[in-house]
Amino acid sequence: MCLVVFAWAARTDLNLVVAANRDEFLRRPTARAAFWPEAPGLLAGRDLEAGGTWLGVTRTGRAAFLTNHRDPRAHREGAPSRGALVTEFLRGKDPPGDFLRRKEGEATLYNGFHLVVSDLSELWYFTNTGGPPRRLEPGVHGLSNGPLDDPWPKTRRSVERMTRLLEDSGPPAPSSLLDLLADRSRVEDDELPSTGVPLEWERLLSSVFIEGESYGTRSSTALVVSEGGLRFVERTFEAGRPVPPDVDVSIRLDPRP
Repeated sequence: MCLVVFAWAARTDLNLVVAANRDEFLRRPTARAAFWPEAPGLLAGRDLEAGGTWLGVTRTGRAAFLTNHRDPRAHREGAPSRGALVTEFLRGKDPPGDFLRRKEGEATLYNGFHLVVSDLSELWYFTNTGGPPRRLEPGVHGLSNGPLDDPWPKTRRSVERMTRLLEDSGPPAPSSLLDLLADRSRVEDDELPSTGVPLEWERLLSSVFIEGESYGTRSSTALVVSEGGLRFVERTFEAGRPVPPDVDVSIRLDPRP
């Protein structure tokens, strides 16, 4: 996943709002979001190559999502799947801070990642590219393939749009969050970040919604958690075109394990 914009306790009536695009090579096999047979309370998509996920929630109110850190020079073949970190938190019972502190000791085994985990009472962020796990204060945040709130143009633009959506009364509509994620506009070369990939790739990856010949946005997810329940909507794409139907699930949260 390459872009997540999320609002954590940004309003008294909203626990968590997430708008997330998962960008991946088009050849990588993937399953749509569903409740997992071996973990019936876990709702997430699944990477069929490595078995993990990039974003998921549970009926007990656990939520987690992850992006990769873009640094091709530091990439190591054979490193364990980063998606397993999301799955492990969702299937476990550790409080977010305890989980991340426990994983900190083995974080160097993985290629670069940025991980956000929450039990809806706390929300924590950790990256293995530098710094300890930290608990986030309420607010709107943006995460792409660099550190949290790094002001890449597409991240900054998406945070601004999320902030405007939250100015309206009532929970934001999933359709509005999906519209936010559908922005295909690219930025000028002088605004591009320098992440170690060729210029043509920096241009391709500069848009919120990515559409390339071999790589692009595979799914967009809108998550709204409020008043003891959540709504999860996932839209799947093939070669930039939506593949209906959307996954649309509403859950009444049950905090009991």
